[in-house]
Amino acid sequence: MGLTIRSTGKGAVDTELIIRKPSPDAKVAALAGNPNVGKSTVFNNLTGMNQHTGNWPGKTVTNAQGFCSTDKYSYVLVDIPGTYSLMAHSAEEEIARNFICFGGADEIIVVCDATCLERNLNLVLQTIEICDEVIVCVNLMDEAKRKHIAIDIEKLEHILGVPVVGAVAREKKSLDGLLLRMDEMADAQADSRQPVKVHYPEEIEQAAELVLPAVKEILERNGRKRPAAKWLALKLLEGDTSLLEELNKATGTDICKEPAVSGALNEARRLLESRGIDPNTLKDKIVSTVVKQAEDIGRAVVQSKEQGYRGLDKKLDRILTSRRTGYPVMIALLAVILWLTITGANYPSQLLSQGLFWVQDKLMELFVHIGAPKWLTGMLVEGVYRVLAWVVSVMLPPMAIFFPLFTLLEDAGYLPRVAYNLDKPFKRCCACGKQALSMCMGFGCNAAGIVGCRIIDSPRERLIAMLTNNFVPCNGRFPTLIALITMFFIGTKSAAGASVIAALMLTAAIVLGVVMTFVVSGILSRTLLKGVPSSFTLELPPYRRPQIGKVIVRSIFDRTLFVLGRAVVVAAPAGLVIWFLANVDAGGVSLLAHLSDFLDPFARLLGLDGVILLAFILGFPANEIVVPIMIMAYMAQGSLLELDSLSEMHRLFVDNGWTWVTAVCTMLFSLMHWPCSTTLLTIRKETGGLKWTAAAFLIPTVTGMLLCFLVSRAALLLG
Repeated sequence: MGLTIRSTGKGAVDTELIIRKPSPDAKVAALAGNPNVGKSTVFNNLTGMNQHTGNWPGKTVTNAQGFCSTDKYSYVLVDIPGTYSLMAHSAEEEIARNFICFGGADEIIVVCDATCLERNLNLVLQTIEICDEVIVCVNLMDEAKRKHIAIDIEKLEHILGVPVVGAVAREKKSLDGLLLRMDEMADAQADSRQPVKVHYPEEIEQAAELVLPAVKEILERNGRKRPAAKWLALKLLEGDTSLLEELNKATGTDICKEPAVSGALNEARRLLESRGIDPNTLKDKIVSTVVKQAEDIGRAVVQSKEQGYRGLDKKLDRILTSRRTGYPVMIALLAVILWLTITGANYPSQLLSQGLFWVQDKLMELFVHIGAPKWLTGMLVEGVYRVLAWVVSVMLPPMAIFFPLFTLLEDAGYLPRVAYNLDKPFKRCCACGKQALSMCMGFGCNAAGIVGCRIIDSPRERLIAMLTNNFVPCNGRFPTLIALITMFFIGTKSAAGASVIAALMLTAAIVLGVVMTFVVSGILSRTLLKGVPSSFTLELPPYRRPQIGKVIVRSIFDRTLFVLGRAVVVAAPAGLVIWFLANVDAGGVSLLAHLSDFLDPFARLLGLDGVILLAFILGFPANEIVVPIMIMAYMAQGSLLELDSLSEMHRLFVDNGWTWVTAVCTMLFSLMHWPCSTTLLTIRKETGGLKWTAAAFLIPTVTGMLLCFLVSRAALLLG
């Protein structure tokens, strides 16, 4: 979910979809399916690392292409967005439908979940209506067996009239059968196929027959075999405007203005009106017919022992999604993850820091040996390298622990339960429950959380999610929060249970951020972004045993190292600027000191001081360097320094006037201040304008300043 090269790298930029064939005779196969059916697993195991990503033209929905081959053919596999239907009520449905109709795929593979086949057959029937070149891959057969569900694959193939294969996609070898059927279809050995027909009520069939000849003539004239004429006739009767736009582009003509088509449509609509069927009733009857036929097929091929079917899942859901236990379990799991992150990251972080600063000493010796100017040595080693060393040593260990743990919850099927639990609070704020998922992505990186807001269909609700995502602390802010909690509230000595208390306090800080997300979302939805919350379908997938090995590899290489690399890119120039400010004097005082003195009066109103506020400003490219800047400024040094222990850091801060109030206000400001540069650039790209980027900067900043002011004034009155 969310934070991957696919979601935040160059592939997140809107580009035209271009099918890249490894050879001119390669076949194009589209991979369709409902969400959570293992479609991505099928795609990844078939294509391996032969993948590249982009966005569908004009849409903020990511596409992926990959290559695979057999002894006979090579294939370009195009991953269509997961969708429950092709009725085109969302961007994902529209993209899936348009690619099946006009994308030029030679084959369409529809992946289904064996544990809930009946619901998946709805998409299968809709796809077969559009084209004949369909292969059905019934995935998760192992889970179906474990839940006492038996599926008659041969009977299903006979009823559907298209190839059907069973598979366990996580076991790559089980996909050999799918590749074999793909080859058979490419060989045109299935010319005798007779795909199942959806039988609509008599009056709808009669209306479609009236339009059919004119539609067939248009398709044949343009040399198009897709979409199927009957399906298109029904869509024309429905008045599907988005499909008409795509069809007109594909055929180069306004099909509804063709005399034969317009005349037939008018006659068919008069027939339907005479039977009391208006356009809305027509849509309802078409949907209900497809659903009913899917149910009939499901009953014919699926046998299950209801005793024990999803029994354990239901018991777990009673605990994880109930009003009484759902929220406590959520908070407890978050606390456990944070405790493991805090406990596990300390020693590796220390070792990494020692190693990187040993390299720094060697670099200093090298620069001295080659006779480099002192200013160049300072800029490159004490400026750029030292900042990078701080960022890497502080960021890498906790990310290497946090991301895999979080991904394990996702892989096990728990995160959709989090979205389910938080749906009602978001609805009360007139926001979308899907915002819970983008909020979870923000724990790793707020930029990824912003990209994750693409899953929200409503533009209004998507904006609310973007503007409030920064209230959830990213991985870069954790070290500052942990250090301050340890120094001022736990004690710097390794007392028994200190890490547990630190994790609980950090959890409380995060819960405060979530509460502020609700509050600000509610204010925005009643002021700048008024509106009614939209409904959405949220499927609770079955609990699955996480693939621990794959999760660790994917988290480290596809998430941790990617985010780290991006932080390094923005931290390097920041190190140069910080070194310049600390080493250029004006009147015998560094520019850094001048700036902190200038900011000091305003910062005091917030319970901070000029150095703290300046550190946050200079930490704009990367939150990880905020504390090192404070240390450097307090010690009046021209370069970032590393103190040997939190005890020394605590002493330094106290000597410079810090109290528990300063620590609390600094934590609050760290939790609620402007997003980092990477996040703001992502918001600018996603919203396409500066107005909402400025709003994303000001909303958390003003909220954080106001909260710090209230806390500092209250402490002053009580003190």
